Amino acid sequence: MDDNSTDDSTARRSTRHGRTVVVTGAGTGIGRATARAFAAGGAHVVAVGRRPAPLEETAAGHPGITPLAADITAGDGPERVVRAAVEAHGRLDVLVNNAAIVRGGPLGTHTPEEIEPLLATNLVAPVLLAQAALPALETSGGVIVNISTAVGQRGWPGNALYAATKAALELLTRSWAVELAPRGVRVVAVAPGAVDTPIGEHRGLTPEQQAEVREWQLAHTPLGRIGRPEEVAWAITRLAAPEASFVTGAVLSVDGGAVVA
Repeated sequence: MDDNSTDDSTARRSTRHGRTVVVTGAGTGIGRATARAFAAGGAHVVAVGRRPAPLEETAAGHPGITPLAADITAGDGPERVVRAAVEAHGRLDVLVNNAAIVRGGPLGTHTPEEIEPLLATNLVAPVLLAQAALPALETSGGVIVNISTAVGQRGWPGNALYAATKAALELLTRSWAVELAPRGVRVVAVAPGAVDTPIGEHRGLTPEQQAEVREWQLAHTPLGRIGRPEEVAWAITRLAAPEASFVTGAVLSVDGGAVVA
């Protein structure tokens, strides 16, 4: 191995350890698994969510995780989150825009009361968080990881609003990747498919309805099983890693082959 390779390896190790990561929606599911995965790799993780109790569960046994109960849709939410991370750790290296809500229903059933929080959480908050984090990310040569969905890449009748917000997030990913590349900031996205999370409960589905959804998902997933949050977290941490320094604008599907089937 030549001297340059040794230097690069040392730089990557020093960059990986001591990084500061913000993960939104970190109280359950993919967000929880992602916060723990980054912490296991030596990062300082600010785990953000609206409810303190689930965040404490996320952090339990993981000293690298700091819970932060905050509403990212509040007027001062994005600035508060970024400020907390930078004040606590002196830097910000990775922003994971994971928080999202799901509302279903066909056209003709939507109301402003349903649409507004969906857009505020899934689309507006990631924009304002990225904007608030940009100065710190530019200083660190950081990464924005947007969490999309496999269904954002195809038609999903009855759940088009949710899919539309995620499709918009993918467009932002590609646009920001080009816009921010000269400033040293990478932007990538991960698009999960059917994953074992409490999303059905959060939607208010009955156990019978959740079982119907799972049956449909299994029928449309070539690998024939439901994914685990840890499998999505692996993809997120890999794309955010220093070794992925030449990857930007990519949207990685982690869906058991659902999109290509």
